[in-house]
Amino acid sequence: MRDWRVSGSRGRRPTGRCARATVALLLAAAAPFATVRAQVAVRTAAPDSLPVDSALVTAPNAGPVWDIDVRSYETRERVQHFVGLFTGKVREEFTRSLQRQTRYGAVIRQKLRDGGLPEDMTYLALIESWYDPSAISVAAAVGIWQFMAGTARGVGLRVDWWVDERRDPVRSTEGAVKLLSWLRTQFGSLYLAAAAYDGGDGRISRGLVRYASRLDGVEGEDRFFSLADTKFLRQETRDYVPKIIAAALVGKEPARYGVTVDSLAPLAFDTVRVPGGTPLAAVANAAGAGMEAVRELNLHLLRGMTPPGESMWVRVPAGTTGGFGERFAALDAGERTAVQNVLTKKGQSMSSIARTHGLTARQLGWYNPKAVRLKSGNLAAGQTLFVPTRETVRAAADVPNPSIERYPRRPKKPVKRPTTGAPTKPVKKPAEQVRKKASP
Repeated sequence: MRDWRVSGSRGRRPTGRCARATVALLLAAAAPFATVRAQVAVRTAAPDSLPVDSALVTAPNAGPVWDIDVRSYETRERVQHFVGLFTGKVREEFTRSLQRQTRYGAVIRQKLRDGGLPEDMTYLALIESWYDPSAISVAAAVGIWQFMAGTARGVGLRVDWWVDERRDPVRSTEGAVKLLSWLRTQFGSLYLAAAAYDGGDGRISRGLVRYASRLDGVEGEDRFFSLADTKFLRQETRDYVPKIIAAALVGKEPARYGVTVDSLAPLAFDTVRVPGGTPLAAVANAAGAGMEAVRELNLHLLRGMTPPGESMWVRVPAGTTGGFGERFAALDAGERTAVQNVLTKKGQSMSSIARTHGLTARQLGWYNPKAVRLKSGNLAAGQTLFVPTRETVRAAADVPNPSIERYPRRPKKPVKRPTTGAPTKPVKKPAEQVRKKASP
């Protein structure tokens, strides 16, 4: 999606997050390791016997039902083009995305439904990222819903060095629901809202004004297709809605198109509250769960630990919270500590300190983004560094700075010159070529 610089009412931080934080603090004060059931309704939203997205199928022998207008546009040329693409050239990627949908589809549908949006807008997430929570675009958009950092913060998501909620399927979906709801209210059309999600609301607004006479009398979702037919929108945006419709057509009836989808376990978890600076490895041990299972539930915790100084809710596999507090308290103090503080000395560098602790300089940098270096490259003496344990590092993600709004372009490779020694014809600069053409 395009970067959003949210202004006006969309620039205010939503109150829902603040309210949830207040409740969490009250619970934490009552019990240091209180546990709560998370997403109970989601765990039963999609029966395990239904291998693919089928929440709107009415009966075993009935055809699929969509809550977005698919039938009116399924014969359009671009829709058919993408149906052919999803079942042909990119069938493998599309099939994997439908498999991931069995993992995340129920929670996404619930959030869309709770926000008053059609459940089948879940296919917008498929188009954005193939349902990959770790997806990163060349424009620095991240997660299932491909939020830029500024846009994510504008809809109430946390994006900083320690936490990136764009990678959280639950929180990022809540943010996407807010944004899509604003856009649908603004344009009065779900498909125009989807186009604005991709190309920006400014472009859609200008198009509606410029072609107002052409759109006069056009209503509902036809307004998007009428605007798209003007070619005012970028090709990517003109194709965005046809892609969603095509994905919904194939996603609801994969067998009809010869697509076979293997199911994954639906996303289900409980949550526990732990102190700041707690490694995910300790959470896994106290929960009696595998490290990878805990890490997969907490992809938004970038450094394999909760942020220093901040107690917070952490997800664990469903059914593993019984006795968590006692088991956590029984762990060695070192096992419950993610980092140790090290005071730098004159002549030390990130590499030398990292080697001492069995780390790489890159890994040490994940925990010290503000480390002060001298012109020599060594560290300024007298500063405190966080040195993580190896268990903490194993659960960390090697990702770019989450706050980057756009990755810098890579410099072009230099043109290779002939090495034969033969004289080469000098290359004229564009200005010289123009002057030569202009001369009599």
